Amino acid sequence: MRLIRITTNYPAYLQKFDSDHSSLREQSYTVQYRALMDDCFGWADFWTNALGKFGYEVWEPVGNAERQQKAWAQEQGLRYDESNWLTDITAAQVKYFQPDVLFVNDYYTYTREFLDYLRGECPSIRLVLGWCGAPYVDASVFNAYDVVLSNISSLVEHFRGNGHRSEHMRHAFEPKVLDKIQSDSQGTVPFSFSGSIFKGKGLHNERETLLKYLVQNSCLQIWSDIQAPPIDEYRRKVELKRKFVTARRLKNLRGGRSFLRMLPQFKDVLNESDEPDLSSCVTIEIAEKTKPGLYGLAMYQMIHDSQVTFNNHIDISAQFANNMRLYEATGVGTCLLTDYKRNLAEIFEPDVEVVTYCNAKEAAEKVRYLLAHNDERRRIADAGQRRTLRDHTLDSRAQQIDEIVKSVLRRSSSI
Repeated sequence: MRLIRITTNYPAYLQKFDSDHSSLREQSYTVQYRALMDDCFGWADFWTNALGKFGYEVWEPVGNAERQQKAWAQEQGLRYDESNWLTDITAAQVKYFQPDVLFVNDYYTYTREFLDYLRGECPSIRLVLGWCGAPYVDASVFNAYDVVLSNISSLVEHFRGNGHRSEHMRHAFEPKVLDKIQSDSQGTVPFSFSGSIFKGKGLHNERETLLKYLVQNSCLQIWSDIQAPPIDEYRRKVELKRKFVTARRLKNLRGGRSFLRMLPQFKDVLNESDEPDLSSCVTIEIAEKTKPGLYGLAMYQMIHDSQVTFNNHIDISAQFANNMRLYEATGVGTCLLTDYKRNLAEIFEPDVEVVTYCNAKEAAEKVRYLLAHNDERRRIADAGQRRTLRDHTLDSRAQQIDEIVKSVLRRSSSI
């Protein structure tokens, strides 16, 4: 069985990877691809190894890794439209590989029209799997999938309600990461958070509120590529917004406008009609404490080196535990402090294998306790790692995918 997983990586990660690996620029596609996979970002080539144990031949090209994708195209003598190089090269790779199964886990880049085109151009495709683990805008793409996989139970029910075949599949940990990090290093970071902070419906609004409290009431250190201007400019905009709001109130008072003209500090907002918009930015309290985001092995190493690491789920998953950090943190042997969800006990034993909180104050209290009780914290971290390595590896999820694939193909062949 041949399976190709078409995906993309965060542009910020790829930009940093290319900058850190400039020596790869003239190397072959195979060398560049291997280096990227060895950095273990996201799923990397984890499915290649896991599904390979079930007899699959797998390829996982990263569609927006421009340098290596264009190296592949050059080696194949492929002509492509420069304005559409990403989809042109990806389509050529799918046709070259002739897969039985197309596994898509980017529903923005790879549209329904593109997937319909691939099916028409590549008759070997017998099944299209799609992944969705976050809010989406265009629902039409899911009509191109035979099965929609999701780690979020409410999304599975949503898709089923819309007539799709959808299956719940949890994230997992790839044990080979442990061979690539310095596992004997000590916990030099007392309390960490690494991850996204995107504001918007169904995204990380609760996470932002919690992180703001924790940076003010604990020793939390944050690594994230936040949406905010450079900090000096951000402080200036925050101050400008404060003055704008004050000036607007004073203008509505009798004599207020004349009074404002006497105050030189309000000169820059006196004639402004539009309030500075900072709604898409994280709060300045977070921005001031945030270091650039970490990815791949650098992220795993930092989490491993943390005594406690913080987790909070995306807003769309209000009731169920499901994100990658559950397994990444426990997998590398770190004590995980995570938000309580009603299904968490199905995955980890609360306060034995991971530690839970229900609100920001409780999270701050628990991290202080854990940092003061080294032996107990270490016992929890070790228990969480044992559970992950036993029950939550990519091998177990690969078995689930294999069962889904064979079930769907058996059903379609009997029709």
